[in-house]
Amino acid sequence: MQTSVTAKIAALQRMTVAELREEWRRVIGQEPRSYHKTWLWKRLAWAIQAKKYGGLSARAQERLKELSTQAEAWMPLGRHAFQDVGTPLPVPQGRDSRLPAAGTVLTRKYRGRTIAVIVLEDGGFDLEGKRFPSLTAVAKAVTGSHWNGYLFFGLVDSKRRAG
Repeated sequence: MQTSVTAKIAALQRMTVAELREEWRRVIGQEPRSYHKTWLWKRLAWAIQAKKYGGLSARAQERLKELSTQAEAWMPLGRHAFQDVGTPLPVPQGRDSRLPAAGTVLTRKYRGRTIAVIVLEDGGFDLEGKRFPSLTAVAKAVTGSHWNGYLFFGLVDSKRRAG
């Protein structure tokens, strides 16, 4: 019994983001909110184990309820962090108009390698399972030097910068 769960978790770690998202839909029955590879596989691993061996104990659930009343002081979302996790997060206002829609894959060839970055719902970016706060941070990670991220991915013209 343990071997099959262990094998499933090991298989999760080898999956692509698209495969993890499909597995999420199959196991959890909801649309995943994330494109972050590590975030997806860790939560899927927990869900698979919870289905096989049971979720949180009654004692742990009671303790969570106790702690959630005190969460306002130490969690940005307070007790609301535990409510209806299936509700999509609101789209941030003032989203940069140069950014394509969430889920879009931006590609760029660089030194014989194709760089593929996924635009995330919260305005961040995923490159090979690692999250970046900006395209500039992605470009710097790829090249090792400072680049304007919009310029690097061809979202603005080098002669006429939008913004």
